[in-house]
Amino acid sequence: MKKLMQLILILFVVFLLVACGSNDSNQADGADEGDSPSGTLTVYSAFNEDHAIAAMERFQEETGINVDMVRLSAGEILAKVRAEKDNPQADIWFGGPADTFEAAKTEDLLHSYHSEVAEDISEEYKDPEGDWTGIYVGAIGFATNQNFLDENNLEAPTSWDDLLDPAYNNEIVMAHPSSSGTAYTALYSTLRAKGGDEEGFAYLEELHPQIQQYTTSGSAPGRMVGLNEVGAGILFAHDIIKFQQEGFDDIVLSFPEEGTGFEVGAVAIIEGAPNEELAQEFIDWAAGVSAQEVGHEANSFQSLTHPDATPPEGTPDLDEINLIDSDPKEAGERRQEILDRWDNEVNN
Repeated sequence: MKKLMQLILILFVVFLLVACGSNDSNQADGADEGDSPSGTLTVYSAFNEDHAIAAMERFQEETGINVDMVRLSAGEILAKVRAEKDNPQADIWFGGPADTFEAAKTEDLLHSYHSEVAEDISEEYKDPEGDWTGIYVGAIGFATNQNFLDENNLEAPTSWDDLLDPAYNNEIVMAHPSSSGTAYTALYSTLRAKGGDEEGFAYLEELHPQIQQYTTSGSAPGRMVGLNEVGAGILFAHDIIKFQQEGFDDIVLSFPEEGTGFEVGAVAIIEGAPNEELAQEFIDWAAGVSAQEVGHEANSFQSLTHPDATPPEGTPDLDEINLIDSDPKEAGERRQEILDRWDNEVNN
């Protein structure tokens, strides 16, 4: 009986030691968790899906912050953020032309944040109030199909007026400017390249019969050109190069010599973001070198805004392209006015 009591006592002591050790371990784990980021960041991204996924994976690896990502065109993101104004469902808007962000800013849809990491980025690529930060730059270009050019005895277009050639009737595709930031940049570009609204809209009325369809996605016209479905597309040059690198050898890239528009692609915190502190960490990350160089693994060819970031080989040299004097602020503030006129006078 005495031995049984001793055995029970020994087992009771062992139990206490194990319990205390487990409690200490749990306390240690709790301390670690308290020092680590918590919560899940929701991101609306206008990057191509493969780029967006690669960026989210790298962000999670480098910060430990969980992310839910929804991929939409820039115009769709603007509409979604606008609709959710009274009950924001996302924290970050990642990618798309800055003029779309400017349109959101006029409606108080963005939350100001001056990132210390972004101090190295040139002021021309940032909103002075901190509502958005530029992370890449891309120019509008023409994608044409070499077979189409050969069949019609044409050279690749080097002027906006070249697209008015009868051979292009029902052979051009571009995205719809209401849904696509790419298409709105192209629309705004033609107004500036033609010398003003009146001349620009007169040109757009002539161009409209040449358009086979307006897609939702800004990059979709490039794939259609590569698949020999249409003769030409209007989209960002970096997307055209991406399709060329993916094996669409019949795509030819060219630029209008009289001038083309460009985007400053941006990132911003959405006003009322449920996870503001995590959102600030995302802005810091997106402005840095590692985030901007995700294009190397995602086959994306934008020019980059951080001076120490290196774009992938094959990225267009913007110094060799005649870029018009584009103003994201004006383009954003006038966005709805220009879209309404385009709908009424061109796409009616």
